[in-house]
Amino acid sequence: MSIATDSPMATRRSSDLSKHSAEVFAEAVDHPVMVTRRDGEALVLMSKREAEGRSRLLNFAAQLITVTLDDNGSLAERMSKAFPWMLALSPADRVTCAQDLIDAARASFSTDQPHLAIAELTSWKETATAVAAGLGSVDVGWLDDGEPVERP
Repeated sequence: MSIATDSPMATRRSSDLSKHSAEVFAEAVDHPVMVTRRDGEALVLMSKREAEGRSRLLNFAAQLITVTLDDNGSLAERMSKAFPWMLALSPADRVTCAQDLIDAARASFSTDQPHLAIAELTSWKETATAVAAGLGSVDVGWLDDGEPVERP
């Protein structure tokens, strides 16, 4: 899957895998590597983390497409149907969350960087989980008069 066609991909010959395997594997940990073969179609070598990130991004894209096809309600309401954990957020936060997720997805798709959307999705989901657990309603005790505090 290459959403951004402008992103360069390292290319190695299949013979490099036998002659310089450690070097090719180290390169594949950082970014996908296209391995060309004389007798067949080129292959792509990538880390499991990279492959899982791309898979999660495709799953997220499928959910966003479902949201866009629904024409009942606001974006935040439609997103809350696809991502029920958003219901733990305040109505204003749902609107912000929906827009942040769309923006992060667009950035991920256009730069071929799955982690941008996945990090935003994870961050908002963890926030909703914390709010649902009551962690957002704790009164914070602040120090008086801005006096310096001793180091522990």
